[in-house]
Amino acid sequence: MTLQTSGRISVRSFRLAVPPVSGIVRPRLIAVSVVLAVAVFLVFCWGLSIGDYPISLPDVVKALFGQGDPGTLLVVRDFRLPRAVVGLLVGIAFGASGALFQTMTRNPLASPDMIGITEGAGTAVVAGIVWGWGGALGSQTLGLIGALATALIVYLLAWRGGGVTGYRIILVGIGVSWICSSATDFLVARGQRFQAQAALGWLVGNLNGRGWDQAGPLAVALAVLLPTALVLGRLIRTLQLGDEVAAGLGTRVQPVRFAVLLTGVGLIAFGTAAAGPIAFVALAAPQIAQRLARTAWPPTLASALTGALVVLGGDLIAREIVPGTELPVGVVTGVLGAPVLLWLLIRTNRADTGG
Repeated sequence: MTLQTSGRISVRSFRLAVPPVSGIVRPRLIAVSVVLAVAVFLVFCWGLSIGDYPISLPDVVKALFGQGDPGTLLVVRDFRLPRAVVGLLVGIAFGASGALFQTMTRNPLASPDMIGITEGAGTAVVAGIVWGWGGALGSQTLGLIGALATALIVYLLAWRGGGVTGYRIILVGIGVSWICSSATDFLVARGQRFQAQAALGWLVGNLNGRGWDQAGPLAVALAVLLPTALVLGRLIRTLQLGDEVAAGLGTRVQPVRFAVLLTGVGLIAFGTAAAGPIAFVALAAPQIAQRLARTAWPPTLASALTGALVVLGGDLIAREIVPGTELPVGVVTGVLGAPVLLWLLIRTNRADTGG
């Protein structure tokens, strides 16, 4: 690396100092991803084995491949599998979305939970319940509309001087988040008791009663958005170096940032529409994956797998911690995620990394 006479870093010489953003094989990252995939499969099968009719893990695996007695097949594939699939897909969507936001903004606190996307979805769903739109549109459609509308508002308010920066997205998003949260509280207070109960049951994040109606649209969305997220995850690594350096290295900063924002919002919107705003998954999963893989940014695939593991594991705990009662998974992830948030706040303050 050399310095020009003006004191600026030579872009040409900087290219030699910066490793390419693609084509790098990282054995540890691959190993971590494989281990996470195995762990997700084991927890997925474990969740299918518990219930009023216990089933052994070998029988669960056989049932997934269409083998076993009719009773086991009925319980595993018809009664328990849809819920588990929704949890798996929601975790993948939340983890990948959080990784995109944190990498784009260069801030570990930047996640859809923190910048208003999930709160906007919640406000739209509660408004539908209280004002009677829920029956016509359904919570999935309302949640999707709310998340996308909130993301558009955040992006437009953060736009200044021909573009947006990750720092402004975070600041604007926090403000919009509080506005949506206040609006949700107002709607819950104005609604009838049964409406408030329905709204709170969705807002906490819940897999109870979820089935193929929720899994289908989410699976289709992931088939499109997840490959896009993996590609963008490689492109936005140069944004870690700052906008000016990234532009000097040939990255079209604003189009890439907009594509990342759109993809991340799509992932979180479909995930939230399927199971509600499950707290802290999109925040914690990328940070856990980054530390397991020891990378400079949250790896997208490992973050998606970690998100799936957190949701499935949280749902397993929620079903077993109180005998005879199935708690919403959002209660467990909220309790476990709060210490992670405090730790990130302390670490970010000590490192003076505001993004």
